[in-house]
Formats: sequence, structure tokens, C-alpha cells
Amino acid sequence: MCPKEKGIFFILLLFSFSPVFSQKIDPAHPDLSPENFRLDSLPNSEINIPIQVNLKPIYQMAEQNVDTLFTSPGYPDKWVQEGCDVRYKYSFRRSPLQMTASGTTMNLGFTGYYKIIGSTRICVNGTIVSPWTPACRCGFKEPERRVNVSFTNSISVQPDFKVRLNIQRNEPEPLDKCEVCFWGQDITKQVIKGLATELDASKAEMDKEYGLVDLKPRFQQVWDQLNKVYDLYGLGWLKINPQRIRINNLFARNDSLNIFLGLSAKPVITFEQQTEESTTMPNLSRFASRPGFSIFLDAVLNYDSLSNLINMQVAGLEYDFRKAFVKKKFIIDSCKVYGGGFDKMIIKVNFSGTNTGIVYLVGKPVYNEKTKSIEVTDIDFDVKSKNVLLGSADWLFNKKITREISNAARFELGSYIDTAKIAINQQLNQEWASGVHSSGEIHDIKLIGIYPMQQHLVIRSNCKGTLAVKVESVDFSL
Repeated sequence: MCPKEKGIFFILLLFSFSPVFSQKIDPAHPDLSPENFRLDSLPNSEINIPIQVNLKPIYQMAEQNVDTLFTSPGYPDKWVQEGCDVRYKYSFRRSPLQMTASGTTMNLGFTGYYKIIGSTRICVNGTIVSPWTPACRCGFKEPERRVNVSFTNSISVQPDFKVRLNIQRNEPEPLDKCEVCFWGQDITKQVIKGLATELDASKAEMDKEYGLVDLKPRFQQVWDQLNKVYDLYGLGWLKINPQRIRINNLFARNDSLNIFLGLSAKPVITFEQQTEESTTMPNLSRFASRPGFSIFLDAVLNYDSLSNLINMQVAGLEYDFRKAFVKKKFIIDSCKVYGGGFDKMIIKVNFSGTNTGIVYLVGKPVYNEKTKSIEVTDIDFDVKSKNVLLGSADWLFNKKITREISNAARFELGSYIDTAKIAINQQLNQEWASGVHSSGEIHDIKLIGIYPMQQHLVIRSNCKGTLAVKVESVDFSL
């Protein structure tokens, strides 16, 4: 919409009045006390965004950062000796990591393949009685021995934005026996015991590094951005005014992590730049959620700006009338808009022509949702002039001028709403960063209220739609 069209839009809006004299007001000195007008509180806007994160890049990162080969200390030259009578050394390699996720649980597992060399000797009460037996091997000439290894990880998000990762080490599951030496001694239990010790050390390190992650500083950065005032480049200034934030749900399925975020806000648009205020982000809430988003927006319009827009469009317009043999001319010189109390708005029109004086247009703005247009219905006048006879001049109430103003003041919003939907949908469906895509659709845009306040005209609208974000890749180098 070009600036001229915007001006016409506001002019037409201000001329959209229904019958007004159910409450008698003095348009020159309106009663603007608070009890004579009530602005309904702005409903919280609900924005619910399902975010789907592809876990495969995370799996690939884990695959690259977890060693594929483990050996006993000093292998192959040094032995691991438990007590006096047994010593061994081993080599252990793993298969590719196997990751599965379901709900808030993620399982990390792999198959281990090991080979071991061991020998024994006889000891009595810690005294060596015999030399070491010849080294016996398991998994060298025959296939390597196998064991299944796994960790179970569960994720929980606390109200203070801390993410807790509960890591559980599962017992290694041997798939093959490991028998060494000519008498066929089964040392599988010793091998599993040693492996469990190594896994416990890995679990302790993971608990230390990833057991509790504080995300509040990052969420506070987002919250601070939401509190900023944004220039809409000719349309005014937008302030989102966030109220609460929530995580509706978090669960994993197959190779995807699904996060459902919710934001409650009270966005407002004004013609004048607002003051930015820094607020502390509240803890996560559990307020009710609905699919998609529903945004209630109050556009706060300055009366001086609206008066200027009207004067740019209508100052100098002339209307000619004839009654019997008398011709009348009505010329609009200037207009001023202000609140009138009792849900009413006043347009003060200074006119000249056949007569000179002031016409007050008093009424309540209306919006026809069925036709998606702002319309004029039954305009009433209150006339003030130095010429006392003008106050009873019924020519000003001629149906022609009413009809002319009504026809001129009808503004069709259907095409404007359709155009807005196309523009917004283009913004909702795009790649925001490498590997991060959004998809969404505006279902409806409605103007739901017009409030002529004392200092401002408030136009309330509601926009409903759906929005989803999909993260295909994650850059872990940052």
C-alpha cells in the first residue's frame, strides 16, 4: 500500500460512523473522563512454533569424536596385572555408533570386538610359587570376541531453563565367551569387569561436561531482542512486549528432535517511537497452548498524524447543492480529529463557501466483517457558526451530502488482506540460515475492534496461521 493509499485508508476509517446521539455529547468540549470509555484489555497473543531438529548431524559429530580403538595401558608391551596370579593385555575396537531416540530418551550403543592375551601363575597368600604360563590368546586366530555396549540418556528441561541430561551406563552384554590357555579358562567376566570400569569413567566425564546445561543466558538474549522497538519503515514502530515463554513439549522420534515452543506477548504498533525497556525473563510457564499462532495487534495512531493525513486528502474539496432556487457551496478548509468519549470520535471540519463555520462529525467507527470493508452509515452533524441561522440550516443534512460522503468513504479491504497474506506467506516460507527452514501459512487476518481513545485511535486486528521450523543441519564450529 503506497503512502497515499494509507492516508485514504485512515481518512475513510475516521469517516466510518453509525448513529451517535444515544449519548448526548458536546463535540466542542467532549467528556473524556475514564468512565465514559473502556478499552478492552489486549488479549495475549499466542505464538506456538514446532521446531524439528534433524539429529543425524549430532550422530555424525558423536561418531567423529568417540575413539574407535581402545587398548589396555601400554599395549602391546605392558601387562595389566590384577593380584598376583593373573595378567593380561587387550585391544578393543568398536563398530559404528548406533543411536535411537524415543520420547525424552536417547540410546547410544555399539558392538565391541576385542582380542586378549593372558597368562597365569600360582600364588599362595601373595607368594609366587610358579612362573607365568605361556601367553594364551583369545580372538587372534579365531574371530574377535564380541560384546554389546550401551548408554541410556534422558533429557529434562527445568523451569529455570537448565537442561538436565541423566546418563545411565548399561551393563555390557557379552556375545561370545573368551577362553584362554590350554585348560580353557573362561575370563569373559574379567574382561567385562575391566570394560565396565572404563565405561564408568566415560560416564563420569559425560556427566561433568553435559550433565547440566544452563540455557537461560541464551534465552535471555532472545527475550532482550523481543523487547526492542522495531522500525516498520513508514508503517510505524513495533514493540512485541513478551509476557511469558514456555516449552510445550519436547520429544525425540526416529532421527528427529521435536521441540514445541510457545510465546505469550502483547504486540503494539505506534506512529511514535517507543522507549525500550529491559525486563528479566520469567521462568518457563505451563500456560495453555493452541496449535499455530494467534496474534492480537493494537495499532496506536496519533490524532495529529491522522489530522494531517486527512487534510492532505480532503482539504479543498467542494460540494454544490441546490434547494429550490438557492444554490449552496460547501468547501472543506481543514480537519482535526480527536476522541469524544462514550466510544465516540469527533472530526472537527472548518468549512467555507456559501457560509463559514464548523461542522462536527460525531460517531462510532464500525467495520463490516462480512464485506471486509470500512463503511459509512448515517452520518450526523453538529454545526457551529457566527451566523445563528446556520445552526438550523437543514441543507447541511441533505441526503445527497450524506450519500456522497458514504460512497466516498467505503474502503474495500479484501484485496489488501489478500495481498498482505501473500507477502506474509513469502516471509514465513524461506531459509533463515544455512540448514534452517521455516514453513507456514496465514489463515486469516481480521480487524476486530476500533477504539477512539482520548489521545490515540487504537485499531485492533487478529492474525491466525501456522508456522514450523526445521533444522536440517547444525554447525558445531560456533
